[in-house]
Amino acid sequence: MTSVAVVAHAGKTLGDGLGAFRRRLECEVGPVTMWCEVDKSRRARKQARRCVAAGADLILVWGGDGTVQRVVDAVAGSEVTIGIIPAGTANLLATNLGVPIDLDGALDVALHGARRSIDVGIINGERFAVMAGAGFDAIMIRDADRRLKDRMGRLAYVATGVRASGRRPVKARVDVDGKRWFRGRAACVLMGSMGTLTGGLVAFPHADPSDGRLDIGVVTAASRVEWARVLARLALKQADRTPLTRMTKGRRVDVRFDKPMAYELDGGARPPATRLKVRVKPRAVRVAVPSVTGR
Repeated sequence: MTSVAVVAHAGKTLGDGLGAFRRRLECEVGPVTMWCEVDKSRRARKQARRCVAAGADLILVWGGDGTVQRVVDAVAGSEVTIGIIPAGTANLLATNLGVPIDLDGALDVALHGARRSIDVGIINGERFAVMAGAGFDAIMIRDADRRLKDRMGRLAYVATGVRASGRRPVKARVDVDGKRWFRGRAACVLMGSMGTLTGGLVAFPHADPSDGRLDIGVVTAASRVEWARVLARLALKQADRTPLTRMTKGRRVDVRFDKPMAYELDGGARPPATRLKVRVKPRAVRVAVPSVTGR
């Protein structure tokens, strides 16, 4: 019998709320004794580890990308399955996996959907499931703080993205699998195992979350006009068809900047760094997905 645990960000909401989620869940599986609520996403990691130690087979994560990322960081490499209840603003992992952004649909997938093992990236020692990067995307995410997202929802990223597009590119060097791949000025460096960003923009049209490699991209846009061209291509799923981007795939990435740069992973901002050391751990975490897409 599956042992179910819940790690829930109490400040997030979906459908009729966290109470309704618990009632529906317990109608399906009975009383849930491993029920952990947190008020900040960074506290989810510790609770997830406690659930694993207590014998959980399935951890349902109620929250946004930050909460999900912390749980991924905690359980990667174990036999635990993560079921996502997407109660956040962007819900990037849920979107990329096809998990419905509604309570009943997400719960059905978590309990009865297929199970799929996906790759996990590791950036400066911390795991991510969708994407990590520095520059434009990190500044956009960092500036869209919780108050702005609560007030504007996804439009918060539009507002901060406009500001971030006015930043000047910085000198960067990118080594992929031990060989120099890029040297020059970069406005954004991205690494991911999945392709879709906030708003349905597609950064990596050919991403495969189970191929054991990361997609890597550099954007060299130096003005708002050039960023508009790049974003138009992302909207058309043609990010690789503009001279303002370069793309490749690899297992290990070493990025160096000439000055500290903000970076992010799975939508969560981290303090600026001059170096990013990134690698992939193939099929390191198991997630619940809709049965029609499970592999």
